[in-house]
Amino acid sequence: MKYMEKGGFQTQPLMRLTLLWAVTFLTGLWITNFLFYFSKMGFSAQSVVNYYCGDPSAFTQPRSFESMLEVTHFHLPMMAIVILILTHLLIFAPWPHTFKVWFISLTFGSALFEECDGWLVRFVSPDFAILKVLSFFLFQTLMAFLLIALTLFLLRGVSKMEERRSS
Repeated sequence: MKYMEKGGFQTQPLMRLTLLWAVTFLTGLWITNFLFYFSKMGFSAQSVVNYYCGDPSAFTQPRSFESMLEVTHFHLPMMAIVILILTHLLIFAPWPHTFKVWFISLTFGSALFEECDGWLVRFVSPDFAILKVLSFFLFQTLMAFLLIALTLFLLRGVSKMEERRSS
């Protein structure tokens, strides 16, 4: 923990290597999240409604309670762990405290909304479909920022270490 708090991890090659590999896998998660989403829905509210409530013209059935529960059961802990890791690293970035609080809250909140919106569309009202699209876009944007920021932060540590060696 002291390496993270004081920035010492940037000079620890194995710590940087571990974090860069984690970013690589999480970037793959980010990409596949897009692929999953667009294999089932699009950026239109109607595509979300069709996915969750069924589409008679495409002969698709509404999502069942059990199938949605199964997906939610696995998504909630996975999203919590991934966001925890990325936002935890954000804590040590040189940004204002207020920005960090808002960014962390917005990231967790958008992920929670993204998960809940499908339930709202299916069991409350199709009018919530636009929230699904917006929360997906917001969450993916925040995740991209976190992944890029962490990568740049780690790579900056590599360049600082090389500067120290050459001087």
